[in-house]
Amino acid sequence: MAMTLHCDIVSAEQQIFSGTVTGVFATGEMGELGIMPRHAQLITRLKPGHVRVTLQHDEDEFYYVSGGILEVQPHVVTVLADTAIRGEDLDEEAARQAKEEAERELSDRAGEMDIAQAQARLAEANAQLQALSRLKKNLKR
Repeated sequence: MAMTLHCDIVSAEQQIFSGTVTGVFATGEMGELGIMPRHAQLITRLKPGHVRVTLQHDEDEFYYVSGGILEVQPHVVTVLADTAIRGEDLDEEAARQAKEEAERELSDRAGEMDIAQAQARLAEANAQLQALSRLKKNLKR
């Protein structure tokens, strides 16, 4: 029997995932993280992007988070996300439109706009598209 840990992925609105996993993979502020059973305790900020959980039968599930906090305790990993979406629930067309709109706002500096907000929306749209790309690659396997 493989060693496991409990994982919770929670957004501001709802709990997205709760279950037993063999690993959790996410993009932290300082780089990629791979959390396995018996990992040292830590807390880090998450960058917008995907979170992958490996279930007990070597199946992977993907989630998109718009940022947040990852906390590792001895037998529990908690992802507290601003926004969390199951990979299969991501809307590729909406993400592409959001990306194009943010790029347009950044290139058209004539109007009153907040550059930081436009850059944040662009980063979020790119992160969603990358999460979708990883989900598609996983489905092809």
